[in-house]
Amino acid sequence: MKKILSLIICISLTLTLCSCSGGLKRFEKSFLDVFDTASNIVAYDTDADTFEVHYNELHSMLVRYNKLFDIYKSYDGITSLKDVNDNAGTSPVKVDSDTIDLLKFGKEVYGITHGAVNICLGSVLQIWHEYRDEGTRVPEISLLKKAAEHTDINDLVLDEKAQTVYFKDKDLKLDVGAIAKGYAAQKATEYAKQNLWDGALINLGGNVTAYGLKPDNSKWNVQIENPNPNSTEALETLKISDESVVTSGDYQRCYEVDGKRYCHIINPKTLMPAENFSSVSVICNDSALADALSTALFILPLDEGKKLLQRYPDVKAYWVDETYQVIE
Repeated sequence: MKKILSLIICISLTLTLCSCSGGLKRFEKSFLDVFDTASNIVAYDTDADTFEVHYNELHSMLVRYNKLFDIYKSYDGITSLKDVNDNAGTSPVKVDSDTIDLLKFGKEVYGITHGAVNICLGSVLQIWHEYRDEGTRVPEISLLKKAAEHTDINDLVLDEKAQTVYFKDKDLKLDVGAIAKGYAAQKATEYAKQNLWDGALINLGGNVTAYGLKPDNSKWNVQIENPNPNSTEALETLKISDESVVTSGDYQRCYEVDGKRYCHIINPKTLMPAENFSSVSVICNDSALADALSTALFILPLDEGKKLLQRYPDVKAYWVDETYQVIE
């Protein structure tokens, strides 16, 4: 399952193109074909044709990441994580170097978060995904516990030299929803910074990164969405550059059974949806880390989450509790 990270992007008062200093103009393009979410890119370029060339280059990169990290589909000419899940329990599967990097990061995140974020939780998450799609029942805890017997991170074997993935447990399944968008956003930002634009904003379904400055030397404006359905005001308005903003929340991919709402973010300890907060937003200079931390902080109790953040003094977080009170 994939985590929805909901942010409202406010770059200017209008979405129309505007002339700026240095002869650059503002361009924005939206797309729906990566990571199963609405995304957009904003950048300043010399003209529409040049922007289109640059955009297509970056979009193609994101499409490739989407295929590599897809646990639901196979693709011609590329080894997706679905292929890995289907075959790595039998013998090592040769994968792309980016897949190795992502899974290596996933292992690191498991240690950092003391297991709150586990990319090997796929067997449990698959059950919740199926029940959420059905929308009428909650899985029996006995079923979840049986699936949880196949979620040991140590059963994931990565051979960086051979670029292969192997499962010591044939029933282990990967699910990288807590880190994939952040990883892709970070890689895309680094590429764009080196090759395309002096400054840009990349939003993958609310997984937002921004680098550089706008032509008037101002930072990029980002508003964090308020999870309170009765509020029309943003939770917080940020001005960022060379930073990422990621939010995990319980108010989008969820379903109700007998009046109780079940969100898509699953606590590996309880095997049930996390219930501590309405949303958690993380701001830091690495989108992959922000993605992982937002999930971990959403799952962990507040005191444990704050303790985790002590190792990252430059990372800022906003917790929103069930009464929609903000905790910093």
